[in-house]
Amino acid sequence: MKIKAINGFKDILPDAALRWQHIEQTARDIFERFGMREIRMPILEKTELFSRSIGEATDIVEKEMYSFSDKGITMRPEATASLLRAFIEHGLHVQQPVQRLYTIGPMFRHERPQKGRLRQFHQMDVEIIGATEPQVDAELMAMGQMLLNSLGLKVSLEVNSLGCPDCRPGFRTQLIEYLEERKDDLCEDCRRRLSTNPLRTLDCKSRGCKALVKDAPSILKSLCNACNEHFAEVEHTLGLLGVTYSKNRFMVRGLDYYTRTTFEFITGDLGAQAAVGAGGRYDGLIEQLGGPKLPGIGFAMGMERIALLMEQQVENGIHKPSADIFVAALGAKASEYGCVLVQNLRSLKLKAAMDYSGRSLKAQMKQAGRINSRFTLIIGDNELAEEKAVLRNMQTQEQVDFPLNGTGVEQAQRLADYTESSQG
Repeated sequence: MKIKAINGFKDILPDAALRWQHIEQTARDIFERFGMREIRMPILEKTELFSRSIGEATDIVEKEMYSFSDKGITMRPEATASLLRAFIEHGLHVQQPVQRLYTIGPMFRHERPQKGRLRQFHQMDVEIIGATEPQVDAELMAMGQMLLNSLGLKVSLEVNSLGCPDCRPGFRTQLIEYLEERKDDLCEDCRRRLSTNPLRTLDCKSRGCKALVKDAPSILKSLCNACNEHFAEVEHTLGLLGVTYSKNRFMVRGLDYYTRTTFEFITGDLGAQAAVGAGGRYDGLIEQLGGPKLPGIGFAMGMERIALLMEQQVENGIHKPSADIFVAALGAKASEYGCVLVQNLRSLKLKAAMDYSGRSLKAQMKQAGRINSRFTLIIGDNELAEEKAVLRNMQTQEQVDFPLNGTGVEQAQRLADYTESSQG
């Protein structure tokens, strides 16, 4: 019997991996334009880290974590808590008061696999630690929008404010009073959340709960002066930066640590999994985890969801795998010669390929076409004797004689110069 991948865990095959590489390379380029630096953390953390940060009453902690209960460790379900643990443990704030950090890697949640949601999934996570200014909130959202635009994706940005420990308790009381009157009509999860995490009822996916909370109190009307001013400045700066957005008073996010600004990048092309990326401010979380009293804001984007969206929205997708030069060698001597030449080309940072099976020229030319090589260098015994190979442009089918005199390194350099001058 064949052994298959575990349900909810998916292989990323070469064609898909090319798309993932493009996403990651684009992200790294844009993140670094904004002064972000990469950090990498382990997959396993102490379970307490997530119960303290995410919240005991969240679905993630209650239902979804892969934990080794006898060891007290958990496979990370999200990246922010792990990143902040590393930040605190290594005292990064001492090196620089404002840290701009990002990480890319796998996360794990035990939930029902569906389109865009797996048990092992991958995220790009970005955090700015030590900055309170609302302009930073807007800059982070502008960076996320720039990334998605650069990938050719059409998404919308929704923003909200969740207030702070001063103004949220008053709103929480109003919301509980409103929901208690309608308790019998709430779904089972929302009835359970009513005493532990009532804000989560606002973004419940149940059609009945959505209808019930339509007229619920708005948190935006309960903000204290400081939170109101902060949110107003975030909106103003988004306008200055040319970032289009809409306000969504029902957005509360699934994690307990958020305060003030929250946001989501939304698409209508992935069914129920509408959020491509999301985040917000967490000004009390670092202190809660035993670190200094520092503010923070960040977001995460799902790699699987972005890749799925690119399949649907980006016409022509990503370029096929390619080589700069394919060496088609005919005969034992030519094969030996080509083997060395390919190695020299690779040392010059060219993507070079060769078929060592000794197949016919026709078969080798087909192979060059399959890997979308830009050029094919055809070498046989006659070409070696005359020190002159045939170089074919695979797009135009134009052929030229190419000299093979000089050392192997010189020949490789000549080929590299030629392909560079023929770029485009």
